Amino acid sequence: MHPGAYSRSAGVLIAGGGLAGSEAAWQLAERGIDVVLYEMRPVRTTDAHQTDRLAELVCSNSLKSDQHPSASWLLKEELRRLDSLLLRVAARARVPGGQALTVDRDVFAEGVTAAIESHPRIEIRREEITDIDAARTTIIATGPLTSHSLAGKIGQLTGSARLFFYDSISPIVDAHTIDRSIAFSASRYDKSLDGTGDYLNCPFNKAEYERFVDELTAAQAVESHIPDDVPYFEACLPIEEIARRGRDTLRFGPMKPMGLTDPRTGRRPWAAVQLRQENLRADSYNLVGFQNHLRFAEQKRIMRLIPGLEHAEFLRYGQIHRNTYINAPALLNDTLQLRENPKVFFAGQISGVEGYVESIATGLAAGIMAAAQMKGEQLRAFPRETAIGSLLHYISHADPKHYQPANIAFDLFPPLENPSRDRRERQIAVCEIAATKFTEWQAGEYVANS
Repeated sequence: MHPGAYSRSAGVLIAGGGLAGSEAAWQLAERGIDVVLYEMRPVRTTDAHQTDRLAELVCSNSLKSDQHPSASWLLKEELRRLDSLLLRVAARARVPGGQALTVDRDVFAEGVTAAIESHPRIEIRREEITDIDAARTTIIATGPLTSHSLAGKIGQLTGSARLFFYDSISPIVDAHTIDRSIAFSASRYDKSLDGTGDYLNCPFNKAEYERFVDELTAAQAVESHIPDDVPYFEACLPIEEIARRGRDTLRFGPMKPMGLTDPRTGRRPWAAVQLRQENLRADSYNLVGFQNHLRFAEQKRIMRLIPGLEHAEFLRYGQIHRNTYINAPALLNDTLQLRENPKVFFAGQISGVEGYVESIATGLAAGIMAAAQMKGEQLRAFPRETAIGSLLHYISHADPKHYQPANIAFDLFPPLENPSRDRRERQIAVCEIAATKFTEWQAGEYVANS
C-alpha cells in the first residue's frame, strides 16, 4: 500500500466485475482510492458467462457505432476524454466491424483483467457478495445476472420489488464451415472504415426466406418457465418472436437486405443474414441480431437453412437468460446514488441501461462520484447536454411506472432551440453543444442552465 492510501477496509466496495464494475474500480484507483472488487465467478457461474475474466462480453462483440455524429460515438468520445480504461483496451482489441467499434472479446477481457489485477490499489475477491452495508461507500454493478441472494438484499434496501425481463444471446459459427461461394463480404452501402466489406452476408431469395420463416416459427423453444407477463426488451427480441409478428418483419429487422448486392445476381437479395467477425483470427462469426431461445438441435437445423450455412458448425448456440434491474427513477439521483442511502451507488445494466458502452459509462460515472464522496468533495453531476449526462438524467428522471432499459440515443438529449430540418445537422449541433458543456464541466466551470 502506498503512503497516504486508504486502508482496504475504508476503501470502496464494488460488487461485480463486469464492464461497469471494472471501469468503476479503475476510475477510483486512478484517483487514489483503494478498492475491493467482488466477482463471484468462477466460484459461482452464470447462465451466460463462459469464463472467469473481468469484463467478459456475453451477447455480442460490438460496442456499436463509432461514426460521427451518432449518439453512440458521442458517448465514446466523452469516455475517451475521461480516460476510460475499457475504451483504451477496446481500441487495442479492435477487429473489422464497419462503422462499429467491434472487438476480439477474448483479447478485450484479457486486457481489462490484466489491468485490474495489476493495479496496486485494487484487491479482487473471487467470492459472492450477499449483503450490502449502506454505511460504506459501495457500487453495485452486478449486472443483469445478479445472484438471487444479492437481488433479495437489493430489494430489501430499495424497498421495491425486483423487476425482470429476459433477453437472449446470438449463435457463433465456425468460419471454416461457411460456404464462401454463397456468403459474400460487404458492408451496407459500402460504408466500411477501410473501403472493404467487414461483414459476411448470407443472401436469401424469396422462396428460401419463406421456408426459413415457416421453420423458425414452428420450431421448438427451450422450456424456460418464463411467466407470460414478463416482457422481452424490445431491442433484444428473439428472432422467433420477431417472425411471429409478421412474415416480412425479419426482412425489415435483422435480415434487412438494404444496401447489399448479391454478386451472384447483381441484385439486392430478398433478405440477408449478416455475420460479424468475432476475433482477430477471423475464425468465428456472430450471427448479427439472431438471439433466440430455441433448443440447440432446432437451432442447428434451422440455422443451416441460411444460404451459405448449410454445413455450418456452431461454436455457441443462442441462449435465454434473466435480466435484473432496479426501478432507477424511483430510487436514484443523477449521480447514481440511492436517494435514501447516498453511500450506495448503482451502475451498469442493473441500473437500467442497455448496452456495453452505456454500462461502461455508468461505471465510470459511479467511480468518479464515489471517489469524490470518499475525498469529502462535492459530487458534480454531468451536464444534461452531454451524452453521459443525458443517460444519467434518463435513469434518474424517467417515468417510474413505465421504466424500460435504454440505449444512448439523441432523443435522450435536451431539445435544440431552432433545430434544423436536416437530421444530420441536428445531430451535429447536439454533438457540438455536448462537447462545449463537457469541456466546461471538466474545467469546473459548468453551471446548469447557463
